[in-house]
Amino acid sequence: MKKEEYIRIGTALDIKNPKTRIFYRILEIFPGALSWTTLVLIFVLSWQKPLWIALFIIVFDLLWLLRILYRSFLLHSGYKKMKEHEKTDWISKLEKLESKNWKDYYHLIVLPMYEEPLNIARESFNSLKKCDYPKDKMIVVLAAEELVKDKVQQTVKDLEAEFGDMFFKFIVTWHPSRLPGEIPGKGSNETWAARKAKEDIIDPLNIPYENVIYSSFDIDTVVFPKYFSCLSYHYLTCDKPAQKSFQPIPLFINNAWQASVPSRVFSFSSTFWNTMNQASPERLVTFSSHSMAFKALVEVGFRQTNVVHDDSRIFWQCFLKYDGDYKVIPLYYPISMDAVVAETYPKTMKHVYKQQRRWAYGAGEIPYIIFGFLNNKKIPLLRKIEMTLVTVEGHWAWATASFLIFFLGWLPLILGGPEFGQSLISYNLPRVVSHIMTLSMAGLITSAYFSIILLPPKPINYGQSRYLALFLEWLIIPVVMILFTPIPALDAQTRWMLGKYMGFWPTEKMRN
Repeated sequence: MKKEEYIRIGTALDIKNPKTRIFYRILEIFPGALSWTTLVLIFVLSWQKPLWIALFIIVFDLLWLLRILYRSFLLHSGYKKMKEHEKTDWISKLEKLESKNWKDYYHLIVLPMYEEPLNIARESFNSLKKCDYPKDKMIVVLAAEELVKDKVQQTVKDLEAEFGDMFFKFIVTWHPSRLPGEIPGKGSNETWAARKAKEDIIDPLNIPYENVIYSSFDIDTVVFPKYFSCLSYHYLTCDKPAQKSFQPIPLFINNAWQASVPSRVFSFSSTFWNTMNQASPERLVTFSSHSMAFKALVEVGFRQTNVVHDDSRIFWQCFLKYDGDYKVIPLYYPISMDAVVAETYPKTMKHVYKQQRRWAYGAGEIPYIIFGFLNNKKIPLLRKIEMTLVTVEGHWAWATASFLIFFLGWLPLILGGPEFGQSLISYNLPRVVSHIMTLSMAGLITSAYFSIILLPPKPINYGQSRYLALFLEWLIIPVVMILFTPIPALDAQTRWMLGKYMGFWPTEKMRN
């Protein structure tokens, strides 16, 4: 297949050649098959080879402990850098640049909207209004869905009336429903909006594509005041900026005080995970709201409209397009978004599960990148192996690690038979695992501490004791990890195995 063809693959259904389609289906089955095989083997080997499993779980838990301690260090380091970047005067740094005039560059900001209420969208636009970057260098697109036009038309009119004259250009786009070959959702809506901005603004004004920095946001994304000046500085000072994406740190804190305990814990866990990942830019992949060169977006053919996990897919599209010469630059600068909050507690839990499953559905990147790597001979082999292993290990651990950590220490004792039950290692196994898990609490303490200091200002009707409750809620993390980490991941991977492809599910946005 030609590069342009395999860059557009969403599922095996997009491949015309029968043999190639079968091969791609095998790759789609692989992530789920690996995870389910792991879980089946731990039961079989706990019964047949309990000594092997006992030794394995001790080594696995020790490695996991070291990983937790290392990532706690990365979290502290990332938080420190974030606070430094928040204090930096990026406009002054831009003014001192001699090789490029930063005022020649524009920011194209696309805000896809579904049925979100006015108060959420308005806060996002107000954050753009308050940022330190010149508004006459900002092109803002409110990307609405034609499917729900009757429900959101008044919200769109209100936003246009309030903010329409505030930026260099402000346009509203209506993404047509049921376009051939599309999955309705954020990615397809955003692509429609970006194409309209190109056709109606950028091309008629002859703005060079390399002079446009594109930001992909959710409608609940609140930018911190120096985001665009920080982004501009990194864009203008990095090598080959047109072959880079720029990843801020997403803080899911807009409505943190209103969120239920599991939702809040998961929101902060996602924040911490992305903060830690910024320390490894060679392995960093775009997630949620991020920015990139408009030139790259155009050259790659815009975001795919037939995938659910478009936030990471745009990175892999560019990685394959530029033969591996594409990477993510960590900004160490925050933006904030909403935690999952619904009308009732059961509905919130359902939505947390669906959000986790949608994120875990990114396991579909594994067949995509393996297939792409096999078709691209220009990417260095070691780079292919590294990126493949990192991606596979991440999704495998997502679906299995919690089960291995919390259950595998007991399975050999239950299934291993009387002979193993009388052995010395059988006697010591639960004690060793218990000690390792106790030491792992250091990671929970670190997470609890940072979750407190990252919170927005406390509502006036909340007492100081609320902080203690927020600290103690991290004790439920083992239960949360089981219910909302491996299960939705296995759900998503199993759907890939069976060819039961998902559509895009928009997370409900709600604030009191």
